[in-house]
Amino acid sequence: MRGDISPRRSLRSRLLAVSVLVSLCSIVATAWLVVSVTAVAIGRERGQAITDDARVYDTLVGYAATHPDWRGVEPTIRALARETGRRITLTDENRRLLADSGGGGRTPARSLPDTPSATVDALAVDTTLVPRQGSGPYAGIDPRAVGPFRLPDREKAALQVLASRIASCFRDGPVPADAVVVESPSGRPEIRLDGRVLNVGDRCEVDDLLERTPTENRALAQLGRLVNSCLVARHASPVQLADDLTWTPSTAGGAPNSRAVTACLSGALRDQLDPYVAPAALLFATAPERKIATFFDLSGANRMRIAGVTVAVLLTTVTVTFIAGTRMVRPLRALTGAAQRMAEGDEDAHVEVTGDDEFGRLAAAFNLMSSRRRELEQLRRALVSDVAHELRTPLSNVRGWLEAVEDGVVPADGSLISSLLEEALLLQHIIDDLRDLAAADAGALRVHPEDVDAAALLAQVARAHQGNAGAAGVELRVRSEEVRPYLRADSVRLRQAIGNLVSNAIRHTPAGGTVTLSVRPLGDQVVFGVEDTGSGIAEEDLPKVFDRFWRAEKSRSRQGGGSGLGLSIVRKLAEAHGGTVHASSVPGKGSVFTLGLPGPSTGQPES
Repeated sequence: MRGDISPRRSLRSRLLAVSVLVSLCSIVATAWLVVSVTAVAIGRERGQAITDDARVYDTLVGYAATHPDWRGVEPTIRALARETGRRITLTDENRRLLADSGGGGRTPARSLPDTPSATVDALAVDTTLVPRQGSGPYAGIDPRAVGPFRLPDREKAALQVLASRIASCFRDGPVPADAVVVESPSGRPEIRLDGRVLNVGDRCEVDDLLERTPTENRALAQLGRLVNSCLVARHASPVQLADDLTWTPSTAGGAPNSRAVTACLSGALRDQLDPYVAPAALLFATAPERKIATFFDLSGANRMRIAGVTVAVLLTTVTVTFIAGTRMVRPLRALTGAAQRMAEGDEDAHVEVTGDDEFGRLAAAFNLMSSRRRELEQLRRALVSDVAHELRTPLSNVRGWLEAVEDGVVPADGSLISSLLEEALLLQHIIDDLRDLAAADAGALRVHPEDVDAAALLAQVARAHQGNAGAAGVELRVRSEEVRPYLRADSVRLRQAIGNLVSNAIRHTPAGGTVTLSVRPLGDQVVFGVEDTGSGIAEEDLPKVFDRFWRAEKSRSRQGGGSGLGLSIVRKLAEAHGGTVHASSVPGKGSVFTLGLPGPSTGQPES
């Protein structure tokens, strides 16, 4: 076996070739990995740069929010430069130098990049660098910009004492709570209870802490005047502002448009805060060129490491593939051996099914093929035996009578000649049936369709078999329908098929029984039916009734049945017409055979 297949074409060699290909792919993957790691390092460097930019920007926005101008920002810029390793330059919108971490000299405008890193404006925060921002009228305003709402030290100290007392009350109360005092950007202390700011309450003097101070009242009143001035300019009704900057109409004349109030409130808030924040400035954050620190470089040691990994991957892949190939070849060899045994005549050749994978399914298919081949071989032998038996009986009768005539024992009268003719016709019938089946198997069974009156054809078949039915004591009936269907079929072949069904029914119906013939249109078919009141067919035998030489009775006596070819011919003729044949039966009550052919037409055929 092993020498029948060249090593170059064997499955194992192909698997080894695949393993080499996989190994080469792994080499390419290794090289790609090195490049990708470098790309990751570059990406991280860029990410760090973005983080540094955001940190610088946030710090300077916080400075602008808490200072009215940029004087004194120099120490802050230098500290940021040391922490980030960048040179930080701040200019006004006309690119006049405000501060520079690079030294005390003046930085010429032409040495700065064409595009600034960002614009530092506490009243218009860049959310791409600092996602934190206010909502509503505070949208885009840094929360550290509080302006006139910032509490003086006296008010802040008084509120701090009150807040500490309230926090202690919550911590030492009947239901202890984690109360923490935090300070808002305006200096107002807030109670954070279980992680959220407490802005309502009716115990522990919380309401006292939430009351506005005189400073906050003045700032809120100033903001209200600015808002209402804007609304008057827009010819809108004035409003009353609450602590959280929600509003209600000041007069009964109706509320202004909410869009107008929102626009005026946003503009008034910026006008109110503008004197308290530093003006917008341009930020330039530059860094000297630095070598990207990668995790893996292509030094000599790393190249040797890549080569070692490549060789290890190659050896591992080849070894695993060899083992897998051996295990895959083993069932193939078993299948090949079984096929060779089958070719040498072993009808019981089979292989064991060891799994549900592709090889297991192949083995199961092989076993099914072997079993089917064994059945077909048995059918072939039975066919030869049946044909020999069917031909032997009439030939023996003919030979016996002819020898008797030759010896002068029996006179060659008309009755003898009629008997010999009957046997010759039986031989011809068997040979014609075998010829029809052979032609059908070869695809050479031809039909010559023509317009056929189905009811008239059924009546012809009934008349032709009336004599046989009467001799057997069987009543032959034809069930008539009001509609006379027509179809395109070969009338000779159709009479042969229905005749075979009628002969089979008469043969298996005892004396006193009935055989009923019928035809009816059903959908796009014309259905012929032959129903008998015979002994019936067992359910397990129904699938075999159209097999060649099959009989419900295994006796070879002609008394119990025909040649066993009639129903096979019926199936072939039905298939030649593009139709179907079906059998149903109830043992002890009879059988029904139906022949369905394409049709129908209820009118007269065209002349």
